[in-house]
Amino acid sequence: MSYPVSAFIGLRYAKASKSTHFIAFINLFSVVGIALGMLALITVSSVMNGFELQLKTRMLGITPHIVVDTLKQDDTLRVDYSSHELVAFSSAFSESEGIVQSRRGIQGVLIHGIDPEFMQNSSVLADNMVYGTLSDLQAGQYNVVIGRALATQLSIRPGDQLRLISAGASSYSPFGRMPSQRLFNVVGIFDLASQMDDKVAYVHIHDSAKLLRKKAEDVSQTRLFLHDAFQYQQVEADIDLPTTNWRARQGPLFDAVKMEKNMMSLMLLLIIAVAAFNIISALVMIVTEKQGDIAILRTQGMNGRQILSIFLINGLYNGVKGTVIGLIGGLLVVWQLNNLLQLLNVPVAIGDGQGLPVDVQWPQIASLVMLSIGLCFAATLYPAYRALRVRPAEALKYE
Repeated sequence: MSYPVSAFIGLRYAKASKSTHFIAFINLFSVVGIALGMLALITVSSVMNGFELQLKTRMLGITPHIVVDTLKQDDTLRVDYSSHELVAFSSAFSESEGIVQSRRGIQGVLIHGIDPEFMQNSSVLADNMVYGTLSDLQAGQYNVVIGRALATQLSIRPGDQLRLISAGASSYSPFGRMPSQRLFNVVGIFDLASQMDDKVAYVHIHDSAKLLRKKAEDVSQTRLFLHDAFQYQQVEADIDLPTTNWRARQGPLFDAVKMEKNMMSLMLLLIIAVAAFNIISALVMIVTEKQGDIAILRTQGMNGRQILSIFLINGLYNGVKGTVIGLIGGLLVVWQLNNLLQLLNVPVAIGDGQGLPVDVQWPQIASLVMLSIGLCFAATLYPAYRALRVRPAEALKYE
């Protein structure tokens, strides 16, 4: 029954009386600071999670997770990599550098030769076609699918023709050595709202081989898409051929996003830390003011552990209150974030015209709550220790 007494007294002290307006202000300031810090931390973390998820979905949806160098592999030894438990699907693939030329300009691109049968049923690219389908890429018809950003930049519309110039093949002509080039028909446009939209052109793998003046089997590699792109090391360990993975191309971008997310979370966490210091200030003043009460409680038989509990509960009351308010406020803001930004007339449309992406990760929210409460608990230790050192004889000698 001793703990409820400590809790009762601690909560009474937390609700400062009218005669201690300054302490009440410090308590209020600490609660507001913790709540605002928690609200900002949840909001920013959820938005950064949304950007990271969108980046993974869109960038890794078209970037091969693993490319297996099968150019020199014997046909009799070719392996069906799609049978691997971590591989979602595999397909023949070729890649070369080139230039897209239209009447309005030119742009350097990567020319990807693909098998549309596999890509049509198993890729993010097929789900984000705004015009046409990947099945329109028929061998021998010299069709091409490009991104909306590239189409806008070069003023290209579906049905137009563009010239693909390969940097990896050339032929001799009366004017000297000329790069291999051919006119292609634009039969599809995709929109992933990513940086790849103006850097990649998709053609049938057989048309890509003809552009490179080679046979299809001489230019094709095997690209693997995994169920989880971050398990690429386990798959590479099971492959005996040279491989490259998505980290070689997109790794620095993901590392930059992760570092930005961590640094932003650290800066916002400092808001909670500063608010926790206000708990120290308020508790130290309460301990100084309540020395007589502490001395009386000690003379009535209350032990040190109970005195310690009083001020731990006192400090945690404000910390938990601020954390809970910030948690509820943060979740509400995240839930209605885009509506709030529209109400405030803040332009937030990105890429495909959608609002800010949001991804609430409950384990992360739980860790933020525990971290906030942990900081508040740490802030109560020093004032509680000072209360423990109050000597009844000295505190009551002038009473």
